[in-house]
Amino acid sequence: MASLILVSGVQLAKQQAGLLGVVCIRANYSTDAPRKLKTTNVAAIKRGTGGRSSFNGIVATVFGSTGFLGRYVCNKLGKIGSQVIIPYRADHYEALRLKLVGDLGQVLFHPYDLRDEDAIRKAVKYSNVVINLVGRDWETKNFSFKDVHVDGARRLARIAREAGVEKFVHVSSLNGTPTPQPFFTKDGSKFLQSKYYGELAVREEFPDAIVFRPADIYGQEDRFLRYYAHIWRRQFRAMPLWYKGERTIKQPVFCSDLAQGIVNAIKDPDSQGQTYQAVGPRRYKLSVLLDWFHQVMRKDAKWGYFRYDLRYDPTFRMKALFTEFVCPSFPVGDVHTQRIEREYVTDVVEKGVPTLEDLGVNLTYMEDQVPWELRPYRAAQYYDAELDEFEKPTPPQFIQ
Repeated sequence: MASLILVSGVQLAKQQAGLLGVVCIRANYSTDAPRKLKTTNVAAIKRGTGGRSSFNGIVATVFGSTGFLGRYVCNKLGKIGSQVIIPYRADHYEALRLKLVGDLGQVLFHPYDLRDEDAIRKAVKYSNVVINLVGRDWETKNFSFKDVHVDGARRLARIAREAGVEKFVHVSSLNGTPTPQPFFTKDGSKFLQSKYYGELAVREEFPDAIVFRPADIYGQEDRFLRYYAHIWRRQFRAMPLWYKGERTIKQPVFCSDLAQGIVNAIKDPDSQGQTYQAVGPRRYKLSVLLDWFHQVMRKDAKWGYFRYDLRYDPTFRMKALFTEFVCPSFPVGDVHTQRIEREYVTDVVEKGVPTLEDLGVNLTYMEDQVPWELRPYRAAQYYDAELDEFEKPTPPQFIQ
């Protein structure tokens, strides 16, 4: 009886192996999947008809997933049937809400620290895609810009390469430069400088990395629209801007567009080693944008809003320094010297470098999205908007 069981077990194993071989051959030579399988591991083979309850073969570790952009990237990945590994630090309850972005069992969590190489290796061990969204807008006593944007990015790229990861996606920044022009501070934007060197570090460790250079990103809970809408950014009802905002040109991008571009780049076999500029479809003067934002918020000239030159107001500089001193971990209203410094850098889009449109992304116009984003900040919220008691804001004039 024991020998009979042994023989039947061997025959069953042979049948399973033969069945797996047939599956592999069919997958290799079918019209739907002409590419050869990179592995015969059944767990890595695509299955399902597509969508959230399927598996598309992507196992992605998303570092920085609990941040502003990370939530959108994880949601886009989960919708198409990816398995998402979410490394987190500090309180795990902040990351648990992301369990809903994917199907049951497809979203996994792992504690890590940016300086802990063993934890990073465990987080990327079974992944074929690693996405680095880790970043800081201001320095803290625990992490400097160099620690996060340069050393941290280099560490993630190196460990991903050593683990055999197929694609590494790194989010840098538009206008990154080794010699930033100073406006508000003596040395210029350390943020943009560190982003520049971080991009170089990633290229050294992972030459085929996919790099995105986003402009200012707006969306739910962003630090662009809500930065200007915050009461602490204004001086009473006036808005201080460098040269009144007339010398700065911005090309903001919608967060969902950038997230879609990252997902499209992961699925595109020709994106390896490419650099993409993540910018919106239109360019605007900063002064024009600020005037339009306040019109949308019903805080126009009749309300008391006006712009003036920041260079002649030392009290605003004192406010920024005071905010950094009192709230070093989370500055009130995101008002700090580094944010103000890079606020007046004009977005430069280099010719010949691909953009999100080259990845097939249909870009969102600010005129269509911003009124919804700024809706909670409108004055006279108790009025019924359907009565049309307020003058409709004129769309901002963009630069051709």
